[in-house]
Amino acid sequence: MLRINSINTFYGTSHIIHGVSLEIQEGELVSVLGRNGAGKTTLLRSITGINPPKSGAIELNGNDITQLKSHRRTRLGISYVPQGRQIIPDITVHENIRLALLGKGMKANGKLDAAYDYFPALKDIAGRKGGLLSGGQQQQLAIARALVQEPILLLLDEPTEGLQPSVVQEIQDIIKRILSEQKCSVLLVEQRLDFVRDITRRFTILDTGRIVAQGTVKQLTDELVKKHLQV
Repeated sequence: MLRINSINTFYGTSHIIHGVSLEIQEGELVSVLGRNGAGKTTLLRSITGINPPKSGAIELNGNDITQLKSHRRTRLGISYVPQGRQIIPDITVHENIRLALLGKGMKANGKLDAAYDYFPALKDIAGRKGGLLSGGQQQQLAIARALVQEPILLLLDEPTEGLQPSVVQEIQDIIKRILSEQKCSVLLVEQRLDFVRDITRRFTILDTGRIVAQGTVKQLTDELVKKHLQV
């Protein structure tokens, strides 16, 4: 479904991602772990085209998308929920979601109702401006915006950051529901190990932009955590 082959990504002259290879199958959730500055967000930005790799290749369903612009990748089915949510604060919840549809050239056709089905609390505050929402509400809105685009690949960058436990559980349940109901794969960057262990099939650990460990979630041992993730 998604195949990343030996990509190298730079910020200016700084080499951030070093020869990373990764595969995700249809309907699978893979987690990317690592300490701060390990290159996790840069990996997601490489996939979205915000910061494309200088070398290597990225394929989506067999199509080489390595050099495609971000908007073309979106139209092929990649949706990105960035760290910090980046919702638009001066327009309403409803308008934020509609804008995500427009960005992909899609008509509503019941898609807004589907988003509110996943996040019913958003329907009650649909007329509220994004900047007035709590952190948990903003995260729900950010995921709702991505879902209405009907992605085949959903990229989530630390979706539980700064959220209270009850909201974290809600986000966890939503991700599980997405995997069970949608034809969608998920690449998750996350720091909460209990969250990762509950919903992940496979994991990859990055350190200074290089893969240092990969495996099934059962192989995410305390020894690996201590070696590569603890500060």
